[in-house]
Amino acid sequence: MIALISPAYADGGAPADAGIFNLVLLVGFVIIFYFLMWRPQAKRTKEHKNLLASLAKGTEVVTSGGVLGKVTKVDDNYVVLDVAENIEMKFQKSAVAAVLPKGTLKSI
Repeated sequence: MIALISPAYADGGAPADAGIFNLVLLVGFVIIFYFLMWRPQAKRTKEHKNLLASLAKGTEVVTSGGVLGKVTKVDDNYVVLDVAENIEMKFQKSAVAAVLPKGTLKSI
C-alpha cells in the first residue's frame, strides 16, 4: 500500500499555500453570500418597516393575503381596513404588503 503513495505527498503533506487558498475561497463565499442574499433581504425589510410606519388613515393598501382596503384606524400592532361598504376587518400591521395609489379602490 505504501508503494502506491507518491513521494511528493509522502514528504511533507499538503503544499503550504493550500491553507491560504482555502482561506481566500472561504472569504469569497462570505462576500458572495453577503451581496447576493443578506444585503437585499435587509434592504427589503427596511423598506417594509418604513412602509408600516407611514400608514395613516385614508391610505389604500393591499395585504399579503390579497385583500384590498382603505385604512380607517392604525394601532401599534393592528390596522383596521374598510374592505367594502360598512365592512371593516382588523389585520396585523405586518400583513400589509403594499400601499396603492389614491383612487385605486374606486377604479376596481
